[in-house]
Amino acid sequence: MASEDLFEGLPPPATAAGEDRAASPTPPPPPAPPAPRPSALKSSLKRSKPPSSLDATASSSSSPAAGIASADVAAEPRVPEKRLRFRTTVDASEMQIIEAMQKITSHIGNPSKFSKASKLALQLIEAGSVKPETIGHFFAVLEAAMSSLGACNEPSVRADYQALFNAAQGVTECFNQQQKNQFDVWMLHAVVANDLCTDDSFVFPKAVGKIKDAISALPVATADDDNNEATALAAVAESQSGSTENKADGSSTQTAASNNSAEESSDPFGLDDLLEPKSKKSESARQKAVEALNRKAAEEESRRYLRSRREALLKCLEIAARRYRIPWTQTTIDILGRHAYDNVGRFTSRQREAVEKLWNSIKEQQIRRKHGKSASGKLDVNAFERLQEKYSHEKISIRRAVGGAGDRRATQWLG
Repeated sequence: MASEDLFEGLPPPATAAGEDRAASPTPPPPPAPPAPRPSALKSSLKRSKPPSSLDATASSSSSPAAGIASADVAAEPRVPEKRLRFRTTVDASEMQIIEAMQKITSHIGNPSKFSKASKLALQLIEAGSVKPETIGHFFAVLEAAMSSLGACNEPSVRADYQALFNAAQGVTECFNQQQKNQFDVWMLHAVVANDLCTDDSFVFPKAVGKIKDAISALPVATADDDNNEATALAAVAESQSGSTENKADGSSTQTAASNNSAEESSDPFGLDDLLEPKSKKSESARQKAVEALNRKAAEEESRRYLRSRREALLKCLEIAARRYRIPWTQTTIDILGRHAYDNVGRFTSRQREAVEKLWNSIKEQQIRRKHGKSASGKLDVNAFERLQEKYSHEKISIRRAVGGAGDRRATQWLG
């Protein structure tokens, strides 16, 4: 019996593409998983940079979805980016620099505060704050530091004094002639004298060479120099007593007050200068008087500079003589003492006695070192003197070779 279904065993009929889409719409794509939210700590430490204009343009041209996303980002308020910046320069006015120098001046004379105050002065030099407008206040800083000439040679502040005055050499072009002379004397006290206290076998001979050159540059002392030195010492003694200064100040104040009262009574309104024309003779006499005063002041400054320089060099000689116990310094000190003794005429009469005593003490120690015995039982001589003694008995051959059969002694070239 035949089946009633005619399409049994046949595939179902194909439908059109439009009808199939209308009949069975495509399911929507699954939603994208949400992005993980950053932790509060990470978001507070690091912020994402705002997109640049190039990135926004590229994303808008790539797809409309990206354009919509960029529009949403642009609509959101941008968080300003924070950056940490350090100031490398300090903009200080001239008045602030002057106040700082005045404060340093008030503390740098104290040995316990010198180290900190000198570092502040070094910062002013390195920052370029020492200018012709402030050079007077900076010179006051150096003057306060050298108020006591012996304080600069203390072991605790030697390095700080050397650092300060070596750095101050870069601003000496702003000094006047009187300040330059004073600074040269301070350099002998604060730098050269401290170099003599070093343990460096290269620095010590270099400092000795500077002292030798400074001694050779001194002029020959005269009787006027001796008199000026005696006068200066007497003035220092009187200033220490203080009684004469007080009396002189009181008398000068009284005379000045009497002169002022006399002038006010004769011409209370100062009309004589306006009514009476000044003669040319009075002006020329006044100019000559001013020139004479300037010349006298320059001569006095020159004498004071030479006197201070001689005293500083004598101090350096004394410091070097105290280091004679160190073996590697003995030969250099022998040369320095001999050079000072040969140029003893460049010192004053009082200083000549000190130089002669130093040279005699050096010679005595030299003789004691050559003939005395040390703790080890050997002669207390250095290497140069040992070789000098050895080759002084050798003979030189005709070919100038030591140890030959010649009869000439080696002392001819050893000295």
